[in-house]
Amino acid sequence: MTPVFADVTTTLAWIVLVTAIGGWALYAFFNIRSSRAEIGSEIELAANRKEYYDDETLEGKKLERTQLLGLAFLAVITVTLPLYWILEPGRQAGAEKEFEHKFELWGSGLFAATADGGFNCAGCHGGMNGGGGVAAFAVTDPKTGEVKSVNWKAPAINTVFYRYSEEEVRFILNYGRPFSPMSAWGLVGGGPMNEQQIQTVIDYLKSVQVPREDCTDPTQDAKMCDGGHLPVAKQQEIQAEAERLVKAGTYASLGEALFNLDLGSGNYSCARCHTKGWSYGEPQITGGGAFGPNLTGGSSVRQFPNQEDMIAFISAGSEYGKKYGEQGQGGGRMPGFGAMLTQDQIKAIVEYVRGL
Repeated sequence: MTPVFADVTTTLAWIVLVTAIGGWALYAFFNIRSSRAEIGSEIELAANRKEYYDDETLEGKKLERTQLLGLAFLAVITVTLPLYWILEPGRQAGAEKEFEHKFELWGSGLFAATADGGFNCAGCHGGMNGGGGVAAFAVTDPKTGEVKSVNWKAPAINTVFYRYSEEEVRFILNYGRPFSPMSAWGLVGGGPMNEQQIQTVIDYLKSVQVPREDCTDPTQDAKMCDGGHLPVAKQQEIQAEAERLVKAGTYASLGEALFNLDLGSGNYSCARCHTKGWSYGEPQITGGGAFGPNLTGGSSVRQFPNQEDMIAFISAGSEYGKKYGEQGQGGGRMPGFGAMLTQDQIKAIVEYVRGL
């Protein structure tokens, strides 16, 4: 409704402006036209020399007309000022929304494929909606030095703000992800984008987020609201796929299936960071560590003696500089999955990891 109010206010403002300009134009036209007759006859027709209305006329119909005109203008002021007061917040909100839309539009141009003049974010992350895709990458075998090309599963970013804060996303864009196709894009990290360009990309990413359900504040934008979670239908899809993989014998438990789950884009997979080679289809030791730490050998139990603390940590993710577990200090790289997975799903993952 806000943009509608903004449009109404703008329309009324234009009507008032055009009416005022038209009125002054008519006044000037008739005034100039009437004054032409006086040229050369200033003495005979001078305003202070020609006969004017008598007292009876001045204090009669002319006075009444003048009073009615004043009353009409007073009525206009009486109506328009409260109307302006009512509609002004909507106009401001509409202007702010339009301003944000400009940033989103600029960001979409940067996000677009190279062929469309962008930096090709869409080329890796699955098109302009950021639903997940594939990126060409070269990996080197540390033992043999052999270099080979692989297809790296680029994560979906239409749920990136489910998992990371805006500042964490900004950090990733600025400095990239080591040992992956995600290079640094910010000038501070050696990339081509300045701060303004990074911000416009972030604004665009916000615009393509999957709308959340059960937001804490119903008036908030469902794409960026607090307290909301992935649509229940999507969470059920995750659960059904994990159960199917267990039933098929691919994985021994629901927790293992959820840990390794890939619904085409790696949105929910813990193995993406904690299992080397998972991202390009050549997984090594499950939970053996890659971008994320090694989870085998009971390390997670030592870090989180209390299972509930581990569940809370995975739900919220790490916060830069903040302590977690026994000896952990957050770097902001561990995403939070509380808005994406149910608590039962996270608990199943934790029980599986603690048994590695």
